[in-house]
Amino acid sequence: MRDFYRARGKRAFDVVASALLLLVTSPVQLLVALAVAVVNGRPVLFGQDRPGRNGEVFRLCKFRSMRAERFPGEPDAARLTSLGRFLRSTSLDELPELWNVLRGEMSLVGPRPLLVQYLPLYTPGQARRHEVRPGITGLAQVSGRNALCWEKKFELDVQYVDSLSFAGDLAILVKTVLHVVRRSGISAAGQATASPFQGRGATA
Repeated sequence: MRDFYRARGKRAFDVVASALLLLVTSPVQLLVALAVAVVNGRPVLFGQDRPGRNGEVFRLCKFRSMRAERFPGEPDAARLTSLGRFLRSTSLDELPELWNVLRGEMSLVGPRPLLVQYLPLYTPGQARRHEVRPGITGLAQVSGRNALCWEKKFELDVQYVDSLSFAGDLAILVKTVLHVVRRSGISAAGQATASPFQGRGATA
């Protein structure tokens, strides 16, 4: 049963669930898009290349949470608007990723897609996180999210790859809802987001 879910069931679940969620959340996404356009300006969506399954690069889409303008030496925390903080703390900024799931570039559950420039920095063990599609949420996200060190995140990512199952995905989705309600683990201490990954043995 687990092998069937890994091979076919997980993708079928993603297609049905993401289509339904896109339909249900469409009014919310419209309101968020309007708010972002007014407060943060245009474009409303933020797109960035991310590595997916087997390291294949795709374009991830989120609602923009920062000002488009960047001044020399300005940290991300200074560009993050009050609306952006709210969107991140509620995970509303990630709703457009449902389109990535529907297109087959992502899954509802899986290791989070990180930056393309991290690809050459992974150890062979850490790189195993790319054996499955990246997810909107994942085991690391419900175990501490950005409050975790990189080494622990990758350990949990590989643990997810090895134990992938329908029951496990459902449990992660339920825990995700609870974490969103509590708004826990959004960023690392003193940072607007997680600190950059520096390579082998990174602990921050």
